[in-house]
Amino acid sequence: MQYADILSAKTLVLGCGNPLFGDDGFGPAVIEALENASSLPEGCVVLDAGTSVREILFDICVSPEAPDRVIVVDAHHEPGCEPGRIREIGVEGLAHEKLSDFSMHQFPTMNLLAEFADKTGKEVRVFVAQTCGIPDRMAPGMSPAVEAAVGRMVRFLLKLIHDPKTQSKEMEEE
Repeated sequence: MQYADILSAKTLVLGCGNPLFGDDGFGPAVIEALENASSLPEGCVVLDAGTSVREILFDICVSPEAPDRVIVVDAHHEPGCEPGRIREIGVEGLAHEKLSDFSMHQFPTMNLLAEFADKTGKEVRVFVAQTCGIPDRMAPGMSPAVEAAVGRMVRFLLKLIHDPKTQSKEMEEE
């Protein structure tokens, strides 16, 4: 894949996270499953952004060419939420502890995503899976609840990629 493919994509799906830190590997696992799906349409680019999503988003923001829509997939921890639950959050809803993954000289990803949407008028959506927690030390392997959420997220994203009018509530129907 060329960098130009990312910038000219109709839909760009970015999986964020680090599989070496348990449930934080959700985004990369979703991307791996999407890469193996045979039903991705022309113009859809899926990319395991790991913990480098800020650099990719910065490049997109300053480029004269950009994807028609950007979908971000990540792990998220909200106290009291059921592990493995997938949901859509606004760009302002990213967890505070994830800011270190998304900072560029203290310039958080939420700002990059909001700037991209404001500057271009293009669609930005963020989908997350509730974690059981993210370890402080390396501990590869997701919890069973988050592992099960990968398939549900992939099925929902395939619907969304093929039909941009797909609503978040359809995740609940999975």
